[in-house]
Amino acid sequence: MRAAAAAGAVLTTEEVVAAISADGVPKGDVLAAARLAAVMAVKKTPDLVPLCHPIAIGGVDVELELGANRIDIAVRVKTRDRTGVEMEALTAVCAAGLTIIDMIKGEDPDASIEHVRVLAKAGGKTGMWERSGDR
Repeated sequence: MRAAAAAGAVLTTEEVVAAISADGVPKGDVLAAARLAAVMAVKKTPDLVPLCHPIAIGGVDVELELGANRIDIAVRVKTRDRTGVEMEALTAVCAAGLTIIDMIKGEDPDASIEHVRVLAKAGGKTGMWERSGDR
């Protein structure tokens, strides 16, 4: 078993977060679209990132949490294949963030994706690794 967790955030305005929470964004359900984009990105990572191996994905968990002026994105990916899934987790976080920005850019053209990083990985030659601190 191999697994990886990655995270990032979309920074925006309090008004946009309130609109997302109330399903008031003109383009539709932002969180549902972001979840779908993350799962699709995991499956398409080998098509997007050079030299990434196509692997069988055993599971994808996507968590989206609304903050005061941000949407936190966390993705966990699992496989029983021959290589790790860090790139799949990172790609999923980025795709979810890009989807959120696409859906809110009319309300906040200044929105940004911030602090995308691997949080932890398990399996393979190096075993378990967890990020120390939050740099």
